[in-house]
Amino acid sequence: MRVMLVNMPWTSIDVPSLAIGILTNSVRQKMPDAEVEAVHANLDFVDWVVDRTEFGLSDYYYYSLFTYFAGCGDWVFSSALYDDPQWRVQEFTDRVRTQMTERELALNLELHRLAPEFVAELADRIVAQAPDVVGFTSTFQQNAAALATARAIKKRSPGIRTVMGGANCDGEQGAAIHRNFSFVDFVVRGEGETAFPRLLAALDPARSAAVGAEPAGGLADIEGLCWGGPDGRSVANPMSTTPLPPAEIVAPDYAGYFERLAASRAQHWVEPRLVVEGARGCWWGEKHHCTFCGLNGSFMQFRSKHPGRFYDEIIELVERHQVLDMFVVDNILDMSYVTSLLPRLTESDYDLRLQYEIKSNMKGPQVQALADAGLVSVQPGIESLNSRVLKLMDKGVSGCLNIRMLRDAETSGITIAWNYLYGFPGETEDDYLPVIAQMPALHHLCPADGSTRIAIERFSPFFVRPELGFTDLRPAAQYRLIYDLPESELMDLAYLFDVPPQGIGGETADRLDRAVTEWQHEYARSRLTHHDLGDEIVLVSRRRHFDWHVLRLTDPVEVAVFRQLDQPHSVSALARRLSVDEPVLTALLRRWRGLGLVYEDAGQFIQIAPQAMNQDLLRIDHLHLEREAAETRAAAEAGEPAALSAV
Repeated sequence: MRVMLVNMPWTSIDVPSLAIGILTNSVRQKMPDAEVEAVHANLDFVDWVVDRTEFGLSDYYYYSLFTYFAGCGDWVFSSALYDDPQWRVQEFTDRVRTQMTERELALNLELHRLAPEFVAELADRIVAQAPDVVGFTSTFQQNAAALATARAIKKRSPGIRTVMGGANCDGEQGAAIHRNFSFVDFVVRGEGETAFPRLLAALDPARSAAVGAEPAGGLADIEGLCWGGPDGRSVANPMSTTPLPPAEIVAPDYAGYFERLAASRAQHWVEPRLVVEGARGCWWGEKHHCTFCGLNGSFMQFRSKHPGRFYDEIIELVERHQVLDMFVVDNILDMSYVTSLLPRLTESDYDLRLQYEIKSNMKGPQVQALADAGLVSVQPGIESLNSRVLKLMDKGVSGCLNIRMLRDAETSGITIAWNYLYGFPGETEDDYLPVIAQMPALHHLCPADGSTRIAIERFSPFFVRPELGFTDLRPAAQYRLIYDLPESELMDLAYLFDVPPQGIGGETADRLDRAVTEWQHEYARSRLTHHDLGDEIVLVSRRRHFDWHVLRLTDPVEVAVFRQLDQPHSVSALARRLSVDEPVLTALLRRWRGLGLVYEDAGQFIQIAPQAMNQDLLRIDHLHLEREAAETRAAAEAGEPAALSAV
């Protein structure tokens, strides 16, 4: 049996497809006689399109990263799906004209016109290799491109079996794809390591025994599979209720990707990264599913690979491909890895650079352990700096804990990826205005990538539980521009949904956006650090909204309070811990907030100055000498002793 696995645009070109890599190994392990080939059509598209129009890396990112919520990437290939270069051009233009630049609009229209030609050439090439089965992985904006290519293949060679799987095929989405697009013979819903090889075996009875499928009628036994029944109607087998055990999660094979990238013009655009997977599901979501999150789809149950096995997989990939940068796709860090996997990575002979998703309540030493192991970027799911809104999200953290994460990541040299979300039922402007007022003090910490109203995603509590505040859900407007389907089918096909807006809007949302934008602009030139010298604490500041540059805390009470505020505390808690009167602490914290030293939320305070690194110590010494010289000059001119606590 000859199997071709296709990775269509607009998946990222700087990383291999984890799904294709896993399925390649799964088929080879369970059907050793099968021929498996990966088709990296995302790279094929780059090489094809640069010869026909002005197109660069930023344009690819525009579709793969930045326009997901607008659906531009899928709309581009809708012309190929319906074999019509003018497919809903006017409707698309009317909808987006005010939302993008003239160049962006022109590029969308040009690629929409060209897409049928690319799909036709790709389908010709695939069919010429006479595969028995062609499988497509579909995540984010790959759906229309995958469907269009499957249609073109079936038109040229009806005997080739077409299969789709991936995140866009989970649950009702996969069933809707199979019902509405007859040129897709099978849809694999859920985890494919077992189901896809079983499907191949059912299609090739001679190999059925190898994977435990029955030669005849085996399709009905494959959990989650959508297939055509004897009467021609679409059949959707019940999905598995038991997630794949971690020991059965297959390591990926990326050899084909690196070979193809080496021959692509994209090799000059990007530095490739590895994609690794240590866990699936979310241990926090099992207890408290964040109200807006639909990322885990049908399987929330958390399970992770043995740390020794995951370490071996990482090192094997590094040594095989000579790549040190890697993206870990786990939706949340297995906390046991902090004391098992991470120390081994720290002690390895490789200077790894990893990106990971974590929970934002990790403490400073844990964050430092991440940095020591090679993590350079984390996505901790901060989402807000207000405790009340975070409770509406069911995040299990406070605003001050999120500030602690930003501060400690800055100390450890880790970049934070996060967005400030709003639009939650029950929120008010009082949940945002105090945060906005304090943002100038935070300009030295990693800013949000932007502020945005939440999107309603399939599988999220907001989608499945209307009592949480969102009713009257409709498929997002993009789907009506891409697909020629009735509303009822779009409801099952869609992942994103439009709803009447909730929470803040208008001027409050605009103020939040302006404050976040200013934070982004000021971050590179802002600084606030502290250095604890034992009997005093020296702080250095360079922030546009604060006119002091060096502050020395020498009073024993102030030093003790600052150290206690390494963690969030209320005034009453500080008073009990330090045996200091509350009015004294209240006055001190009010003054420190005015100086931009602390963040306040929900009655708690936390100091916001990362620990000074070596370059900051040199700056302190330089500024200290400058200050002493200035004090000496001022004292000599005034005839008074020098006594300044802040410069």
